[in-house]
Amino acid sequence: MYAPTSTNSPRSGPTSGDDDALTEFDGAGEILRAWGNGLRPDPDLTVSEWADRHRMLSGRASAEPGRYRTVRTPYMREIMDRLSPGDPTQRIVFMKAAQVGATEAGNNWIGFAIHQAPGPMLAVQPTVELAKRNSRQRIDPLIDESPELRERVKPARSRDAGNTMLSKEFAGGILIMTGANSAVGLRSTPARYIFLDEVDAYPASADEEGDPVTLAEARSLTFAHRRKVLLVSTPTIRGLSRIEREYEASDQRRFFVPCPHCDAMQWLKFDRLRWQKGRPETAEYHCEGCERPIAEHHKTAMLEGGEWRATAVAADPTTVGYHLSALYSPIGWLSWERIVRAWDAAQGSDEAIKAFRNTILGETWVETGEAPDWQRLYDRRERWTSGIVPAGGLFLTAGADVQKDRIEVDVWAWGRGLESWLVDHVVIEGGPDRHDAWSELTALLDRSWPHERGAHLRIARLAIDTGYEAPAVYSWSRAQGFGQVSPVKGVEGFNRSSPVSGPTFVDATEGGKRLRRGARLWTVAVSTFKAETYRFLRLARPTEEETADGAAFPPGSVHLPHWVENEWLKQFVAEQLVTVRTKRGFARLEWQKLRERNEALDCRVYARAAAWIAGADRWPDEKWRDLEDQLGAAPTDTDPAGQINRPGQAPQGKRRSDWLGRRGGWF
Repeated sequence: MYAPTSTNSPRSGPTSGDDDALTEFDGAGEILRAWGNGLRPDPDLTVSEWADRHRMLSGRASAEPGRYRTVRTPYMREIMDRLSPGDPTQRIVFMKAAQVGATEAGNNWIGFAIHQAPGPMLAVQPTVELAKRNSRQRIDPLIDESPELRERVKPARSRDAGNTMLSKEFAGGILIMTGANSAVGLRSTPARYIFLDEVDAYPASADEEGDPVTLAEARSLTFAHRRKVLLVSTPTIRGLSRIEREYEASDQRRFFVPCPHCDAMQWLKFDRLRWQKGRPETAEYHCEGCERPIAEHHKTAMLEGGEWRATAVAADPTTVGYHLSALYSPIGWLSWERIVRAWDAAQGSDEAIKAFRNTILGETWVETGEAPDWQRLYDRRERWTSGIVPAGGLFLTAGADVQKDRIEVDVWAWGRGLESWLVDHVVIEGGPDRHDAWSELTALLDRSWPHERGAHLRIARLAIDTGYEAPAVYSWSRAQGFGQVSPVKGVEGFNRSSPVSGPTFVDATEGGKRLRRGARLWTVAVSTFKAETYRFLRLARPTEEETADGAAFPPGSVHLPHWVENEWLKQFVAEQLVTVRTKRGFARLEWQKLRERNEALDCRVYARAAAWIAGADRWPDEKWRDLEDQLGAAPTDTDPAGQINRPGQAPQGKRRSDWLGRRGGWF
């Protein structure tokens, strides 16, 4: 029989003497502490607590590098903490001014999710290009500056697809970054967390597959009550703003701060900011309770004592909404004095006031859209020599509207500040099925108009509508070449940052045959240019006495010639912008006709789009000066062949009108 050779059982526990032996060596204490820390669960942090403990701001992405401090922007604490897993809120809406710390708060949430509550996350920027830029400038520094995130996100290696510009893998989850213009990116994967940044800059549809916000949020539905969706944006236009629509459906929270004099709680309003005329440095806020002035140095204490309060009842109890203006900007960021200076500088310009309301007050802009009175335009007609381009006009564009029985074309001259003059109105009889009509339109491209300074200008670019008989338009456009002709398609909606997009290739010929690379089609947000035209028509003009004294017309002024007829004027103001309600009760803006014919307005929109395609909205001052020099410089020399040479002259063998118009040159 087997008998043990030792009385000590291998399963026996150590004696007290053995305990001492196990711990009596260098480093034993550190091992025991590490072992104990490993058994201890991670602290139950909120997003703001995580940011204060772990977030470092890089000099690459922040004006104030160093450790992130929520106390710097106290109004962001509640918004961030709503994104914590322990909070029942599912959707957070933040309508805000520019540069109040919203994007960094969203990045704190990304870091928190990677470290504390991993799961699939989708971060959406307006475009894929902006998503790439955000990845380089914000997400990469977010990870690089935090040891806790660096050890969890796979390092970027050429053989490792886990860390790319638009994809960051980590234990338990993945961060996908994409643009709202990419339907593929929006439907790529289910996501528990969704960060939708600057939603008012999203296109109306992602690759014509639907609203980008709806597509993105659909990715989170499988996570039910565990999902978190953050929508952030500076608002744009009343009735079209996504962020305003979402905010109005929420509980509409405002940040109430105490008065340093009477402790009355109030949310800050621009109309209570007062200053002496011409002295922005005297700006002070006047309390609603005691009416005493509040100096800006009190703002830090006011923010620390502030709190969010709901001002409405949300349609969805799982959604909370927040609004914040730049009046709350911390000391050292945007001061009340600078806000007043921006307001004073914006006076006299609807565009500047719109930008002020959007980016500083965090409020939407109301497009008036009321059609000007055609009789008032008739009375404001101007007299200049018929057929002559006035001195201020520096290049020509045309808009063509194709109808069943005719093609209508308006030729516009454009100058600095997008000041414009109607130069010609042409009606080509016969619809797109008449070959001679296209021949006449072709001849119009070769025609030149004399300029007041002696040159002859051709049409730099013609934009032609494809809404009627598109294959015939594509066929003619291909034959003329896309350097001078731009087929366009109008779409509803406002897009001030990029009112014209494209071109995209269409592949249908006149006979319906598919082409590998067809005509180049541009998409035009017609609402943007219609509203701009009406705004330009409402600009105040200098009187005859002021003009005689050298006063200039304001930028954008529209000049109409004496020969224009009543019917054309009525067409020019044939639509108005109205607010309609959708079936869900949301307000939206829509252009509606006041009369059946509106070709003059459509041709203006297409000619304006042609100017945008030519680059007039983006030209530096040097380009405008160069155009002026070409039109105004006197001949300085003549070559042996008799060709006039001037500074900046067109290549030899080209007429000056060609240089300013059809072939090559600027366009």
